[in-house]
Amino acid sequence: MLSDIPAQTDDRVLIDFRTADDAGVYRWESGPALVQTVDFFTPIVDDPYIYGQIAAANSVSDIYAMGGRPLTALAIAAFPKEGLEPGTIQAIFRGGFDKLREAGVALLGGHTVQDQEIKFGYAVSGSIDPARVLANAGAREGDVLFLTKPIGTGIVGTAIKFDRIDPQLANAAVLSMRTLNRAAAEALQALPAGAVHACTDITGFGLIGHASEMARASGVTVTIDAERVPVFSGVLAMAASNRSGGLGSNQEHFAKGVAMDSGVDPDRALILYDPQTSGGLLVAAAADAAPLVAAAFERSGVLAVRIGSVGPPRGGVQIVVRP
Repeated sequence: MLSDIPAQTDDRVLIDFRTADDAGVYRWESGPALVQTVDFFTPIVDDPYIYGQIAAANSVSDIYAMGGRPLTALAIAAFPKEGLEPGTIQAIFRGGFDKLREAGVALLGGHTVQDQEIKFGYAVSGSIDPARVLANAGAREGDVLFLTKPIGTGIVGTAIKFDRIDPQLANAAVLSMRTLNRAAAEALQALPAGAVHACTDITGFGLIGHASEMARASGVTVTIDAERVPVFSGVLAMAASNRSGGLGSNQEHFAKGVAMDSGVDPDRALILYDPQTSGGLLVAAAADAAPLVAAAFERSGVLAVRIGSVGPPRGGVQIVVRP
């Protein structure tokens, strides 16, 4: 649908929509560049305050994924005209505000419209060093892949919707979605230049979808070791019976570029396509810097897992999944 939109002619635009990156980057006349993104979605939990927190954490994550520092936000909200208590709306905004404050982001204002379905999120702006942008297109052959959060939140969200989930699993997933990627991003920013080549956050397209975008933009093939990918405890057993619509869409769109080994557990393969909300960072690090990257995550309290590697291009294959 975007194929007819002409390419940018402004050389101050360093990154736009064409590489499917998490945010756009615009170079100022001097100093750091501007990094901007926007994200909003319908409720995935019943608690309005927690929903607001998750929406904020998800929105600022794109700035972290680019290697930037989020600075300001504008709220984007849609609420029905009737049937919703004012206290519920207040709790959503308060949850988002508190999470933005935790991230050190200033809320400048926003815009609200009437809609039958609740929607909430933010447009976020930040600063970034033009020489240290972590774009999708930076992954190189030989790189090592790290993932900083477990996956499975889409499956958990579907199970919550139909009230067929263990509370302990639901709480673990919700805590993860409320957790900022700030610590992980700051760990990466403290590393020497060149240690990390590319980064993206895992959200609506799932692990395979976002890894595919990185592979395509970089002209490489990404290999994922399925058994190494962290998954919320209990999700594997319920994956097949709690597939979201987004999971099916991701499979339909990305599977043609995936070489799935026959030895991969079918339920684990499903989870790799599961759309995430406020997921972790997928990091492509130079092989010789991998121990340094792992140590930086550990010092920051981030449970990062090495899940695969980057190899040479293989025709139309972007992703290879091994057991």
